[in-house]
This record gives sequence, C-alpha cells and structure tokens, in this order.
Amino acid sequence: MSVHCEIPELTGPGTEGDVSARENGIPEIRILQGIDLVVVAKIRKMMADHPRFAEEVFTPGEREYCRSMADPSVHFAGRFAAKEACVKALGTGLAAGGIDSAFVEIEVVRGTSGKPELLLSGWTAKLADRKKIYQNTVSISHSGDFAVASVIFASLHPGS
Repeated sequence: MSVHCEIPELTGPGTEGDVSARENGIPEIRILQGIDLVVVAKIRKMMADHPRFAEEVFTPGEREYCRSMADPSVHFAGRFAAKEACVKALGTGLAAGGIDSAFVEIEVVRGTSGKPELLLSGWTAKLADRKKIYQNTVSISHSGDFAVASVIFASLHPGS
C-alpha cells in the first residue's frame, strides 16, 4: 500500500528565499517525549513498607481506580511510570524546584473510550503552559513484572 501526502515546500536558512515555516503561516511545533519503565515488585514493596506512599503519589481517583483492580500494584506501577514519563517529557527531573507535590499534580484518568489521559494541575500545569503545550498523549502497558508508560506533548515553538 502506498500513501501520498502533499507537504508544502518550505525553504530554510541558506536556501533561496530563506523563509521559515512561521513566515509561511505554519506554526512551528516541538514534540516532547518521556518514557519510563517500572518494576511492579518495587511499587508493591514501596506500598507495603511506606503506608502513606499511595496518598503522597496518587490522587484519590487514581487510588480508587487501582484498588478496584484484581492486582492493584500493576496499575499503580503503570500510573507511576506515566507520572515519571510526564516529568521527563516536561524536561525536568525530580530535583527541580516545585516538584515536591508534582506527582499528585499529574493525574492519570480514564477517558470516555477507556484510554488513559493526563490531567495536569499546580506546578506541572504552569510548566506545561510556559512550554506552550497544547496536546498530550499517554500510553501505559504492563506485562509480567514490568509496567511502561510513554508521554508525548505537542508544544508550540517559542515565538509561534
């Protein structure tokens, strides 16, 4: 099967015309991506050793959802991976200022179709706003001993 897409021809620095996408009325976007892999047993142990861990990291809605599953640890691990992937996609680490409550400011909810969606609030929402993020996609998967999540943000390039 062959797919054909019409892509407007743009000239860039050093080429005849030297016109940027912005000058052609096409907004420049950046793709910001983060991925994280979590060992389910580590989350299970963390929750057993630190009873407040779930309250400090997950929102009430996330806790309710995960605890309704046959093996809550698998779902907690997937959501933890999504939160880690989110801060990576935002371009910050856990040592950044304002990160103290960031994990509860990143909420993984189920959309109407059942697929996971991210809701950002507080510090993470401010950071996303500064980076001009206008769309996000999250994917969570788990198999055996592992949970993995990927977060992709679409962001307007500064100046667009």
